[in-house]
Amino acid sequence: MDRRSFLTMSGIGVAGLMLPFGRAIAAEELLTTLDVAKKKQLADAALQAATSAGASYSDVRIGRYLRQFVITREDKVQNVVNTESTGIGVRVLVNGAWGFAATNALNTQGVVKAAQQAAAIAKANAKMQTTPVQLAKAPGVGEVSWKTPIKKNAMEVPLKDKADLLLGVNAAAINAGANFVNSMLFLVNEQKYFASTDGSYIDQDVHRIWAPMTVTAIDQATGKFRTRDGLSSPMGLGFEYLDGASSGKVISPNGVVNYGLSYDMKEDAIAAAKQAKAKLKAPSVKPGKYDLVLDPSHTWLTIHESVGHPLELDRVLGYEANYAGTSFATLDKQKERFQYGSGIVNIFADKIQPGSLGAVGYDDEGVKTKKWDLISDGKLVDYQTIRDQAHILGKTESDGCCYADSWSSVQFQRMANVSLAPGRNKLSVADMIKDVENGIYIIGDGSFSIDQQRYNAQFGGQLFYEIKNGKITQQIEDVAYQIRTPEFWNACAAVCDESDYRLGGSFFDGKGQPGQVSAVSHGSSTARFNGINVINTARSLG
Repeated sequence: MDRRSFLTMSGIGVAGLMLPFGRAIAAEELLTTLDVAKKKQLADAALQAATSAGASYSDVRIGRYLRQFVITREDKVQNVVNTESTGIGVRVLVNGAWGFAATNALNTQGVVKAAQQAAAIAKANAKMQTTPVQLAKAPGVGEVSWKTPIKKNAMEVPLKDKADLLLGVNAAAINAGANFVNSMLFLVNEQKYFASTDGSYIDQDVHRIWAPMTVTAIDQATGKFRTRDGLSSPMGLGFEYLDGASSGKVISPNGVVNYGLSYDMKEDAIAAAKQAKAKLKAPSVKPGKYDLVLDPSHTWLTIHESVGHPLELDRVLGYEANYAGTSFATLDKQKERFQYGSGIVNIFADKIQPGSLGAVGYDDEGVKTKKWDLISDGKLVDYQTIRDQAHILGKTESDGCCYADSWSSVQFQRMANVSLAPGRNKLSVADMIKDVENGIYIIGDGSFSIDQQRYNAQFGGQLFYEIKNGKITQQIEDVAYQIRTPEFWNACAAVCDESDYRLGGSFFDGKGQPGQVSAVSHGSSTARFNGINVINTARSLG
């Protein structure tokens, strides 16, 4: 679990965390939409007002952000939260400087006032700005639309069905030996309209879903307890993600069931209860050097922290120094094709993978989304950029990774989906493990820490299995591994083929001041890393 998700999963109420996103509404209101013609009329009024106020460029985002959260524990529904937030954000470029203002007044007078206020802010900023904004071109696309290709809108599913699902999951875990269980549904629908003086009018309907849970087993004699989080991933899918289809299951060599584009929550709850109980009796790891076999349900977080964040260009340039640091992957490393990883490490960014959290048709600057390489054959070749950064790298266009989490937030550079490409040669997880003499197989994400330049880090997990002489022998506990980012990725010795490729991700990735959250996926196949330092997290120095 990453630190942003921890806030959601911990004891502080989800309602308290999410209500700043808008007002509480009835579930029925989650199904309504704004009229596209009305949105275009408001956007045109704002654009005209911005131009009249001296803007050389302006864009308008009209957003309706809908969220539903269902929270349960054992046999009780603890909370149901439905929120809605609707408004308009106007960004303008005047005299080479940005200005931004927002309003929740959905009328001509309100949007004109916001545009004029944004222009006034830009003029004030221009007096202090030494270098004018250089905005890469983004050709207007006219009136277009894009929708997440879902099969079943989760907002349309009756609340009773959702509660029954979670309570059934909890009961299954308790019957399988768990002492406690929390399960949740997080559903998001972003109805986003973008218009700009470039000539774009883009209407998008974006859906995301996450079904996390935590199962706890207790040794009544000693009071010792262990937990196992669910192996679901947050996805850019509809309620069909929870259909438990067999096609979405991946069976590990030791029988652990992992999940791809479909999730069987009850099946996973039963397994989690049994595995949490097994953790209570599992031997503690002996510290030392091990070859690690990392399942995609684990690897996503390592990719997120050691590749995704350090290759955000604003972080490289020091713009994010106050919030989770800068980056060791400075511009000179890209110019010299720094050896970020071994020759089989190919990492790409994209905003188009089906089922991913980051998939949209166009970003929040109206740029059509795409896929591009960050690390090719182990060498650093590119970063993630937006329109006012592209010139720094000599690019003529944005990478399409600009995002704002609300109509009232200004859009800025956010992480795209960043993924480790599958191996080019046919390789199964079982065949990978056959070549490991002394290793650990890690499934699921856990706690982590990383330094301010994304260089030194430590990662835990959910499930750990000892590998001896090519065979998985037993479940072990108290495992965490330590890395230096380039040394770790250069230790990558094998990556399984495309048949094992799966997505993980973060539903609440934080960045910026004032803080914003975004959702981002990271894909990979199972990967092997040789000679990685493993510590025992249960040991104390006392």
